Amino acid sequence: MSMMSFSIPRNIYYGEGALTQLAQLKGKKAAIVTGGSSMKRFGFLDQAAELLQQAGIESIVIDGVEPNPSVETVFRGAKAMQEFGPDWIVAIGGGSALDAAKVMWCFYEHPELKFEEIIEVGSMPPLRNKAKFIAIPSTSGTASEITAFSVITDVENHIKYPIVAADMVPDIAILDPAIPAKMPAHITAHTGMDVMCHAIEALASTAATSFTDPYATEAIKLVLNNLPQAYAQGDDLAARTEMHNASALAGMAFTNASLGLVHSLAHKIGGEFGVTHGLANAILMPYIIDFNRQFSDKYQKLEDALGIKDIAQAIRELNAKMGIPATFQQCDEVAFCPNKFEEVLERMSANAFADPCTLTNPGQPTVADVKAIYQASFYGQSICAAA
Repeated sequence: MSMMSFSIPRNIYYGEGALTQLAQLKGKKAAIVTGGSSMKRFGFLDQAAELLQQAGIESIVIDGVEPNPSVETVFRGAKAMQEFGPDWIVAIGGGSALDAAKVMWCFYEHPELKFEEIIEVGSMPPLRNKAKFIAIPSTSGTASEITAFSVITDVENHIKYPIVAADMVPDIAILDPAIPAKMPAHITAHTGMDVMCHAIEALASTAATSFTDPYATEAIKLVLNNLPQAYAQGDDLAARTEMHNASALAGMAFTNASLGLVHSLAHKIGGEFGVTHGLANAILMPYIIDFNRQFSDKYQKLEDALGIKDIAQAIRELNAKMGIPATFQQCDEVAFCPNKFEEVLERMSANAFADPCTLTNPGQPTVADVKAIYQASFYGQSICAAA
């Protein structure tokens, strides 16, 4: 085996009250990046600014990051940072806010770059020349607070770009369960299945190692044991704590082992139709586990370790408990018209096959395989390798 690496944030503060760690920072200026109004509405944005003020740090807020952060939003935020000159970037909110802040950070430090120059793995120049990065997730899902990943949408071309750069791993992650406790039930469901997907794909990845497998396995167990309760009773801080921890553990696994076809296909169907990323992952996961079994024994090993019969079936049952449909055609979050699906299927399949996450999927899937999986997950068909 060739040399590998394992990267996580230098410091992870977790548990009730973890947000107060902001008052211990050393610095002069901070740019707080967030999404819509929820962090403001629940008081967390003001709390973060107040804690920074206690540390003697002046702050500005860069808000309005959309659910699928766009290239335009990234450059808008980077410009605000260039004008303000922060030495800390504090991202608070869902994965979209954290993802956008990471790439804003890049263009704050390197304003001469074009977006096209950072989309290839390894193409991002070094960061931390002007600022360090803190990530505070409001959802237990994306694990962007742990990872070297960001997903940015080219709105004009309907393509989501997963951007991977080791330097984007935050310096500090703050995991305070009081923040995700405010999530509505459907967002808890979608983000929770995103956690499951990160762990499942990291476990089956061709880049998985003995360093990453324990994190992935523990995350899967925590999701199975705690997501139903977090969904049903959102203010259960014990379940919220375990789901927040599961998200971070899954992030540790996948940022070091990468992902697979679920994310490849979810990125592209999300770009075409606007379906929420976690929901797309939840629908796709069972189909791709069934497809991947012919190439990997990792699912069987997981089932033996957890004492369950079929992880794909366990995911189907978990989806059903939380009102997640079994197919895209049944999904009412966005309009999934069969005619539109068939119209974009060839292009979407080619784009998904070219996604970087495909590289570490078990076996050697083809564009035809990707197309067959899309069709199976849209119409509810069984799936096997394409001829």
